[in-house]
Amino acid sequence: MKNEIRKKQKLNRKNFGETERQEADRAILKTFIEAFSKYDSFFIYNSFSTEARTDLIIEELVKAGKRVYLPRVEGENIVAVPYVKDGFKVGAFGISEPTGQAFEGEIDITLVPLLAVNSKGFRIGYGGGFYDRYLRGKNTQKVGMGYFFQLEDFEEEPHDVPLDKYLCERGIFNF
Repeated sequence: MKNEIRKKQKLNRKNFGETERQEADRAILKTFIEAFSKYDSFFIYNSFSTEARTDLIIEELVKAGKRVYLPRVEGENIVAVPYVKDGFKVGAFGISEPTGQAFEGEIDITLVPLLAVNSKGFRIGYGGGFYDRYLRGKNTQKVGMGYFFQLEDFEEEPHDVPLDKYLCERGIFNF
């Protein structure tokens, strides 16, 4: 079931019109800044392909002097690494990853990638379990980000870690 939803949502994102995508990304940025700019530290995935854009959010947070961390894959896990503009290399999945030292402290907001999210805040990611392992036991506000059409009905699994919120072009959904 999850693999069928993954395929469907990848296709939905691929077929999302460019004009609509740009409008949605601007709305997501505006809502994100309004809702979360009072916080100081952010762990944000580095968007790629047809994901909702995080580069716009990262740019605004850096301009505002916030602490921003991006993920790096280390074996079966991800770690949070401080954002440095030119400190990137291509990682295991073809995604740019930061090259600095991993950060071990508390982070206020974690922005989580997804392919789908249900009404209880459980997400379907890409199937590697990286974010579920990272988020388990962390004291951070877990915010999924994507487009409205990624809201989907499905049953979660015991190892899934729920989100606190879902941010899309139509606003924020609280769980």
